[in-house]
Amino acid sequence: MPHNTAPRSLFHTLCRYLLAGLVTGLSHTATAAPGDENAITGHFGDHLSVVDKPAEALIAQGKMLFIARFTSADGAGRPAATQAAVPTKRRIDPSRAFFRTSGPDSNGCISCHMQPLPGGAGDFALNVFTTDGFVDADFDSMDPQFSNERGTTHLFGSGLVELLAREMTVDLHRLRDQAAQTARKTGKSVTIDLLTKGVSFGRLTVSAGGFLDISQVAGIDPDLVLRPFSQKGVFVSLREFSVNASNHHHGMQAVERFGSRWTGETDHDADGRTAELSEGDMTAMVAFQAALPAPTRTADLSPDWQAAADRGEQLFDQLDCSSCHRRSLPLNNLVFSEPGPFNGAGNLRASETTPVTIDLKKLPGFAALKRDEEGRYLVPLFSDLKRHTISDGDIGHYRNELLGQRFADRDQFLSGRLWGVGSTGPWGHRGDLTTLREAIQAHGGEGHAARNGFQALPPPDQKALIAFLQTLVIQ
Repeated sequence: MPHNTAPRSLFHTLCRYLLAGLVTGLSHTATAAPGDENAITGHFGDHLSVVDKPAEALIAQGKMLFIARFTSADGAGRPAATQAAVPTKRRIDPSRAFFRTSGPDSNGCISCHMQPLPGGAGDFALNVFTTDGFVDADFDSMDPQFSNERGTTHLFGSGLVELLAREMTVDLHRLRDQAAQTARKTGKSVTIDLLTKGVSFGRLTVSAGGFLDISQVAGIDPDLVLRPFSQKGVFVSLREFSVNASNHHHGMQAVERFGSRWTGETDHDADGRTAELSEGDMTAMVAFQAALPAPTRTADLSPDWQAAADRGEQLFDQLDCSSCHRRSLPLNNLVFSEPGPFNGAGNLRASETTPVTIDLKKLPGFAALKRDEEGRYLVPLFSDLKRHTISDGDIGHYRNELLGQRFADRDQFLSGRLWGVGSTGPWGHRGDLTTLREAIQAHGGEGHAARNGFQALPPPDQKALIAFLQTLVIQ
């Protein structure tokens, strides 16, 4: 790694975050009453109670929730409920407070999202295990027949990612609806290219009777809703991701899904605590994650590092790595509204309430975003937010999962967002590749040609490409 990404630089980075007020309050004891063992010292109420609060207050509360070490006094644990996203009662022994496979398996978000800073990635020891994540209940085996093992991905820049996904979904739905209108008017089937922000999701045919032929749709679910979170792309929003994860990993249940509206109970997990995470709490938690700044590039490189990184950046394009790991995607608007428009049942929806708005461009880490000739913000995520097949008969490392998830095949994963990749090893969806070289060499399927191109490079050029990736950091 470049010398200025060594621990001393990370210490300076942490100091900047402390000054910015984004990573503080690692202990609750300053505000808790003597002898109080709650990690949460105060809740927001329902979502409407936070609509008029300043963004800074929401982010601060969300930060507190993100870095809290939840205790049983807060409602941590779920003795009578499983990890499933759909509220499901437990069938196995409820006496196990922590369970490495189906959870609960941690005390707080920061337990896994901590490298190199709160909101970051996790080491291999922090891997999680999941089934399809939606309706399957408890499982007690790490055998890949019964669970998929996943590494922890970082959340920096995730507000921008969700905004991109929302705009792309709107584009795709507009194209679909226009095709349906044309088909009805002409009485003939209409086939359209599903193209948004320069990314193709295949083709869709709409018949005059409204039938949708999705056989050529690629890299996205049939409903054309772009889900940018998790390695498979199965969560539509930070809110959905957070509600699921809070229950799965901590046994902290959000009222909006596990409360009386959907379960008919105020204490669905039977742990003696109600209203563990309110609507307002979830809004605040999302605000904190959405406000995490976008990863950037290492500055002030030494001459030899700069030369290698520049050469590596050229090779990145020459090998066509950027066809999937797109350097940037254009974003029209930096105003993040919460809740979002595409949340599914069990998550608060924009249509149900008045959204909170946060203007990201006013926050640290967003002002530096470049803009294109049309004035759109260029989000340098190095991804196209599309699912790709990245293994084949010759190279099968990324095909090591035996269980599918939603509509994603076993060997399909979202193109990894490479911003921050220099700060978040080990790599791969299982976090079992200790070098970037190994991660590149494991590419098959749609990445096979680029992988072969890398293998054919002379050693100095291979190192240059890796050096370029090492400069994409969280700081």
